[in-house]
Amino acid sequence: MKKFVAVLLVLILALTACGGNTPATEAPTTAPVMEAPATEAPTTAQPAEKTAVRLGLLAGPTGMGAARLMSENLHETTANRYDVTLFSAPDQITAKIISGELDIAAVPTNLAAVLYQKTKGGVQLLALNTLGVLHLLTAEGEIVASVEDLKGKTVYSSGQAAVPEYVLNYILDSAGILNEVEVIYEAEHDAVIAALASGKAKIAVLPEPKVTAALMQVEGLAKALDLTEEWNKAAEKAGDQSVLSMGCVVVRKEFADAAPEAVKSFLSEYRSSIEFMKDPANADAAASLCEQFKIIPKAAVAKKALPGSNLYFAAGAEMKAQIAPFYEVLFGFAPASVGGALPDDAFYYGT
Repeated sequence: MKKFVAVLLVLILALTACGGNTPATEAPTTAPVMEAPATEAPTTAQPAEKTAVRLGLLAGPTGMGAARLMSENLHETTANRYDVTLFSAPDQITAKIISGELDIAAVPTNLAAVLYQKTKGGVQLLALNTLGVLHLLTAEGEIVASVEDLKGKTVYSSGQAAVPEYVLNYILDSAGILNEVEVIYEAEHDAVIAALASGKAKIAVLPEPKVTAALMQVEGLAKALDLTEEWNKAAEKAGDQSVLSMGCVVVRKEFADAAPEAVKSFLSEYRSSIEFMKDPANADAAASLCEQFKIIPKAAVAKKALPGSNLYFAAGAEMKAQIAPFYEVLFGFAPASVGGALPDDAFYYGT
């Protein structure tokens, strides 16, 4: 009997041991199932939405620096999402900025100051993007070796009531012949080129890339004077520290206050774009981008024009230090050119 009980106890203990092993072996297999949602969660997170920036650009040198940015935007690699509109004349941008239809826009430097006054501080200067790009061209048979040689001559130009007019007047005034040169202003750069091609104009002032286009179209045409150099001579003579700065970008203050990170990203991406476009090593790619985005009609023209287009970037304190003396010159010569008053410190973004 005792032997039977002993055997029975052994069997019960064996069965109990087998039953206890089952949960121990299954437990590890159930743990990963419980943890799976935690490891998969990051893959379901949605990317942060990009800030939409309505960007206005001008065809020509003021818009050339943004071509790389436009390409990156097209490929969705920019921090912001840029809705880009290309304009052919500054006054088209003026209305869009004032109405709030654009957030950031490329404009002539004097127009930026005018917009600041018109909007009662609603527009700020964001960055400079173009230095001097004006040249005086002469037809075959005309000889102009100095500004003084323009005395008694007729000059065709575009850009009336804008930087080209004020630059030319400042240079002529410095030479003492402001009232002895007839200047005929055409509404468009191409109208000046047409006047040269027809023989109606013998001397003309044009900006790049229209200088290159004119030289390619009109036989016998030549560069006579670089007006940036002539501006520098006049400025030195007058004892001022101004630098000829023709293009810039402005931002609506309301947008800048509401989206400071978007503005910061734009400045970084825009600087990189300008550096790419002005690098001679990228000449072919840069010219192709200009044609692709219709900033310059033909890549061949863009490639020749890029070296003389003086693409440039300055923001913040550097921007203010450079442009403020230029505004002082314009104001002293023609107050209306900067909106009737010099812009105050609030005009300069990031200073």
